[in-house]
Amino acid sequence: MGMDVAPRLDIDVLLDDPQTRIVVCCGSGGVGKTTTAAALGVRAAERGRKVVVLTIDPARRLAQSMGIDALDNIPRRVEGIGDGNGGELHAMMLDMKRTFDEFVEAHADPERARAILANPFYQSLSAGFAGTQEYMAMEKLGQLRARDEWDLVIVDTPPSRSALDFLDAPKRLGSFLDGKFIKLLMAPAKVGGKAGMKFLNVGVSMMTGTVSKVLGGQLMRDVQTFAAAMDTMFGGFRTRAEATYRLLQAPGTAFLVVAAPERDALREAAYFVERLAADQMPLAGLVLNRVHGSGAEQLSAERALAAAEILSLKGDPADPADLDDAPANAAEGSDPAKNDAGAENLADGGFVDPPSGNAQARNPSAADPDVSPTSADTSAERLAAGLLRLHAERMQVLGREQRTHDRFTALHPEVPVAQVAALPGDVHDLAGLRAIGDRLAVPVERTKRAG
Repeated sequence: MGMDVAPRLDIDVLLDDPQTRIVVCCGSGGVGKTTTAAALGVRAAERGRKVVVLTIDPARRLAQSMGIDALDNIPRRVEGIGDGNGGELHAMMLDMKRTFDEFVEAHADPERARAILANPFYQSLSAGFAGTQEYMAMEKLGQLRARDEWDLVIVDTPPSRSALDFLDAPKRLGSFLDGKFIKLLMAPAKVGGKAGMKFLNVGVSMMTGTVSKVLGGQLMRDVQTFAAAMDTMFGGFRTRAEATYRLLQAPGTAFLVVAAPERDALREAAYFVERLAADQMPLAGLVLNRVHGSGAEQLSAERALAAAEILSLKGDPADPADLDDAPANAAEGSDPAKNDAGAENLADGGFVDPPSGNAQARNPSAADPDVSPTSADTSAERLAAGLLRLHAERMQVLGREQRTHDRFTALHPEVPVAQVAALPGDVHDLAGLRAIGDRLAVPVERTKRAG
């Protein structure tokens, strides 16, 4: 019985569709969301779209490759992308505090804005309060979309412990800033006279007696001052969070869940797929990053290990007849370098000899007269056995990845998948981003195995 195969996610169709206006890359931390977002931006711009990529925390070399060396809250044009076809690529990194400051400055008069920006509680809130980064990422997305300067906005969501935080945090922060707790803190400043004292005694004395011990008296006063200064802005946070939430649900938005072919990452991806469906968010598909492949999948791990064991036997060199009897025969395993040509660190034709450019198939004794034929044969056998064991390890990795992927597909057979073949190193320039884009568009070749 053949294994289930998920429908293929066609990235180019998604990026080329003029109705696609927002692409949100989401998923758990460490799965390549930032690189995926940047690669999608490069590919879309080179296919004629006017793109802005909002990144959250790119690696320094990746930021430099896109021309944004320093943290910058303003979209900057990436040179050399889309020239000649009308496409453009702009990129920016979210400055969480600056975005919050801009929000305050836009919704308060100058004097009140200065008071808010100088408030110690506000400074702590804007610099790293729980949910602030997610809220401000959505605030910046709303700003970019409203400007209508770009026809595609690609968002790299914040790295968080749970992918679900991305959807929950903006509402949580909006509810906090617009909620009963803040309004209670504001009461002493807004209510005077006996009514105020009564309210203070009943409502706030318990809080100042307990919460102050946790937060500290000075922080409580800072929070009360902040709440009074922000009074005219309350309601705006929740309203804007809800508006951006509706924008994410609207036609023209596409969510891409990004994951690695590992159990925990795909479990998190499955949770996110279910949550997106529950919240009626438009899921385009799953991007499965860093998928390993091999050019010799017909040679199983078991057969490679059996052949390696024969080659490693002490004593006389392995007899060709023994190899014929082994699970891996000469036709399948005699040239392990070529059989694993898909490995990341091998050339397409196997190991290459730097001086001559020829594959290392020559007789070592011909190159070095001091090497006897017997020792050369033994050395070649050891090398072949080592390569066979490396191939076996690779095939075991492929097997684990495929089983994990199959479990996800069994749970969510309707979710299209784009598999991205692993690169040998980190992506740190535009060429690397183009390579990721190419791999996004071309599926990893896998031999369908009987199950």
